[in-house]
Amino acid sequence: MAVNIKKIAVYVIVVFVFYVIITDPKGAAGYVQIGFEGISDAAKAIGDFMTWAAKGGNS
Repeated sequence: MAVNIKKIAVYVIVVFVFYVIITDPKGAAGYVQIGFEGISDAAKAIGDFMTWAAKGGNS
């Protein structure tokens, strides 16, 4: 039963994404840019943390 709910949820999300892309392409591009900026910032923060940890954790 849970698998069916997952499939339905994924289907609804995919339909919503296509709807947003079709009805507002510029807005969708903005959302994608925001998403990639978030991923980039997260990767930079992880890299900064790993560098800090590799140096012994001293400030």
